[in-house]
Amino acid sequence: MRLLIISLLALFLSLILLITGNSFLTTLLGLRFGLLGVELGTIGLVMVGYSLGFVIGARWGGVVIRRVGHIRAFAVFAAVAAVASLVYPMTDNVWAWWAMRVIGGMTLAALFVTIESWFSAVASNANRATIFSLYQIASYLAAASGQLLIGLSSPISYLPFSLTAMLLVAAIVPLSLSHMHSPELSEPSEQMPLRRMVRLAPLGVVAAFTSGIFIGSFYALAPLFASLTGLDSDQVSLYMFAAVLAAMCFAWPVGWVCDRVQRSYVLLAICVLGGGSSLLNVWLVEATFGIRLAVVCGCMGLSAALYPVAVAITNDQMDSSQMIAASTGLLLSYSFGAVLGPLVSSRLMEVLGPGALFQTLAVSLLLMAVYTLYRQHRRAPLAVAEQEGFVPAIPTLQPIPDIDPRHENFVDTPIEDLFDGKGQGPR
Repeated sequence: MRLLIISLLALFLSLILLITGNSFLTTLLGLRFGLLGVELGTIGLVMVGYSLGFVIGARWGGVVIRRVGHIRAFAVFAAVAAVASLVYPMTDNVWAWWAMRVIGGMTLAALFVTIESWFSAVASNANRATIFSLYQIASYLAAASGQLLIGLSSPISYLPFSLTAMLLVAAIVPLSLSHMHSPELSEPSEQMPLRRMVRLAPLGVVAAFTSGIFIGSFYALAPLFASLTGLDSDQVSLYMFAAVLAAMCFAWPVGWVCDRVQRSYVLLAICVLGGGSSLLNVWLVEATFGIRLAVVCGCMGLSAALYPVAVAITNDQMDSSQMIAASTGLLLSYSFGAVLGPLVSSRLMEVLGPGALFQTLAVSLLLMAVYTLYRQHRRAPLAVAEQEGFVPAIPTLQPIPDIDPRHENFVDTPIEDLFDGKGQGPR
């Protein structure tokens, strides 16, 4: 038990530092580009580079890890991510910014691949559900905490970028001091072609795509929307913090409902209510800050639940042997939406004004509601008694199959096998 606690503490500290630094940088860049007067369409193009890079890093990061080992790979990826974060205030070249976003996405994805393989190594049948839950809670809290750093310094200065680099580099320390061996990196899981997934679970695939549009656009452009509509840096910080925290708080109530109500009806309600609350962000832009906070919390809390409901609906159509491959397919669909969303939203904001962000998101959610009604007409919803158990899911591009409670083909590894009995450093 002592070894397990020590290993998990190191893993969670590194995870929290990574996500805090990355979420801080994302919001920081949106504000900085806005203050510099960069065109909104260009901002969308630059910000979407992260999603493109993340897809590449999630796919190819394992190659580097297998070649040089976990510790060296983790140190290299963190150092490159830190260097990329320091480049932004050094140049005004838009394409250099875009390249740094791609590099940032690639390195962060590879870092998650590295750290998640350690999580898989310390998981067992007795603790993997708990680890899975703690992983998601830590991810949400770290992402929310990163928003609170925005008000520490002007986005135009070097200081916040230096702080980002410090957080990313500091993530190396806990794992480097751990006595864990470098775990075996599992081969990439079998993927299910997206075309086949559309045939088997069209509603889940389209819902994941819509979730990508919303989440990708929100994280990339919501800080800029808040700034352009009169909020100062401290208020933008609280605005984003509250939104991310709401996403975490809504996850469990939605899960409880999903296990007791037909899921297509839950999806329909999320889309209608989420679309309505998105429009409120535009209509109440002149309201007090407290009202704006409440509205964005409702909007983000509801819409962030779209992806886990999409996963649940898809899993209802799959047997246990297909679930991991299906999760990878859903993440691919999500990533397409995360690339498209910021590009379209930023262009519309440039033409129609800042409010076009939430108007676009409202339209995407309401179109999803219409498609849900269409699918209900084409195929009767699955009975509640036949539904798989709901498992909250965060839309990252690297699932952790070995700690996902839905994964049945799990082999326990004795925790002592992951440590050097002589107390030597990590291998």
